[in-house]
Amino acid sequence: MSSFDLLTGRSASHLTSYQNHLLHKKVLPSLKKLQKLAAGAGFNLQLGSSYRSFEKQLDIWNNKATGKKALLDSKGHALNFETLSKEEIVFSILRWSALPGASRHHWGSDFDIYDLNSVPSPDYKIQLTPEEVSPSGIMGLFHHWLDQQIAEKKSCGFYRPYQKDLGGVAPERWHISYAPLAGPMMEEYSYQIFLKNITLSNLANKELVLDHSLKIYCEYFANVAPPLF
Repeated sequence: MSSFDLLTGRSASHLTSYQNHLLHKKVLPSLKKLQKLAAGAGFNLQLGSSYRSFEKQLDIWNNKATGKKALLDSKGHALNFETLSKEEIVFSILRWSALPGASRHHWGSDFDIYDLNSVPSPDYKIQLTPEEVSPSGIMGLFHHWLDQQIAEKKSCGFYRPYQKDLGGVAPERWHISYAPLAGPMMEEYSYQIFLKNITLSNLANKELVLDHSLKIYCEYFANVAPPLF
């Protein structure tokens, strides 16, 4: 396995299975510790999304780029696809979805999480929206607890890379990252790897993405909050 394949989601050899999810083998002990801490506080921390392959991310991207899947504004509200230029489409996608091959989910170190105990009914579908994780949302207490754990350096190495709006990816309070693993991967993921990934991709609006590749790399990939520890 080359580092390029691992970094861009083209390999799954570094992964292990846990609760019907795939994640990096080195993350599992710390994730179990965090779940145990959450349980002690009355929460049931579950993974909504974990490892995502290049092919899966490409499917998400191409469906959004062709109007088969909804595009959202910065507040999470649906946009009218027919009124958008190709450039507006690309940057609307990037606000909420990573470029295929440039998602932190490829590494198996990052997860979208929720509290099962806060789900109001068995038929409720987890949304992972700003409203759901806001202080007044159904996951508000859970995320407030996790904020405290992170601030007190008791989160077992996990933090929020998209904790606030830095002008690129929209804030995603539900997204956590295992810093001891994701940090070195981020450092290794150069602009040259980013360009190679795009060049090898069967990506909708590929030429436009290449034209804006440096901006996308700087503002929507590398532009994340640092760990607090």
